[in-house]
Amino acid sequence: MLNSLMSDPGLVLLILFIFMLVCRVPIAISLGLSAAIVSWLFDMGIDMLPYNFFAGVAKVPLLAIPFFILAGFIMESAGIAARIVRLVENLVGDMTGGLAIATVAVATFWGAVSGSGPATVAALGLILIPAMVKNGYDKAFAAANVSVTSGLAIVIPPSIAFIVYGGIADASVPALFAAGIVPGLLVAGFLMLTVYLISKKRGYRGLPRQESTWLVFKDAIWGGIYGGIFTPTEAAAVAIFYGLFVGTFIYKAFNSWDKLLHVLFESVKATAVIMFVVTCAGLFAWVASTVGLVERGAAVLLALSDNPWALLFLINVILLAAGMIMDAISIYYVLLPFLLPIVHHFGWDPVWFGVMMTVNLAVGQVTPPVAVNLYVGAQIADLTMEEMTPPVIPLLIATLVALAVIVLFPSLSTFLPTLWGL
Repeated sequence: MLNSLMSDPGLVLLILFIFMLVCRVPIAISLGLSAAIVSWLFDMGIDMLPYNFFAGVAKVPLLAIPFFILAGFIMESAGIAARIVRLVENLVGDMTGGLAIATVAVATFWGAVSGSGPATVAALGLILIPAMVKNGYDKAFAAANVSVTSGLAIVIPPSIAFIVYGGIADASVPALFAAGIVPGLLVAGFLMLTVYLISKKRGYRGLPRQESTWLVFKDAIWGGIYGGIFTPTEAAAVAIFYGLFVGTFIYKAFNSWDKLLHVLFESVKATAVIMFVVTCAGLFAWVASTVGLVERGAAVLLALSDNPWALLFLINVILLAAGMIMDAISIYYVLLPFLLPIVHHFGWDPVWFGVMMTVNLAVGQVTPPVAVNLYVGAQIADLTMEEMTPPVIPLLIATLVALAVIVLFPSLSTFLPTLWGL
């Protein structure tokens, strides 16, 4: 019996991958190593691995990833984040929950600059968490607010997650970017309502206006990617040069080569991590497809129910569970090949499905045990995960309610792509 099970390459691949995860082997190595071992054991052509490794990153849509990452680091170092925070704080003034609402607004739109949840937490947490605590907000609530809202960074365009999804699902990346706008704002709206209600109950307020709104606006407009000058959506490369121009000549932030080299170094590190995951996950997806694991997995899911709503609910549960232990890019490569046949079987819109899947993975960034956003927020606020968890729960519920609305009403995601002919 054991010999017959071990003669099944698909099952061996699955067992090796799960075993490595249980042993706390990094996800990228778990994916790549399990694929390499199965390829060697079952004589699938070990010499094909370098080709597939290279093919995993040699895709035109993925070229945007390093540019978006570099643009995010440049704009963060140029002080654009701090100026946008000042502008939104000034706009909300001393209204109930003003700083908490401002945090949601800033994190939502800063995601369009960074494209990364943890990077957004790091960029904004150092500014907003101390400001909220200084004005009477509970530190754990402040950190939770920044951490949860920063998950929107992978939904609000431009989104690295959408680029990866588009490459795997052969979906239009511009259409995915457009589709993410309304759902991203919807999630932000639910979060704003939640933090307002919590703030009203606890008596939290914003900061009285200290400066002229017009002066603050003039100082921040150079950093507004939605200001109509240039947008990373149009061209990530333009965003880089624009950020360098503003940081060097307008804000005078890049006043030494050391600072610029630091930005480049951090961008290379972040890009290398993502691309290593992409290549290893792509290798795993190739082996899984070759041994028939993808088709069998899709068949198992389809055999569970013929009801599309029941299956859609199950898929959301699987995605939420996967988000608790894996990063978003790995989930795309591991699960999407199994899910795409189901998408085609029921005739679901792949753009809408991509938005739904991405919102699920955004929730995963704040759901333990991985919860990378929470770890960054806890580190900045000097809190434990146990202290962070209680204030996260109502924000998490608000996000799940927004997710349910996105699932029930696909037109929220497809409206703008259809309107713009994407």
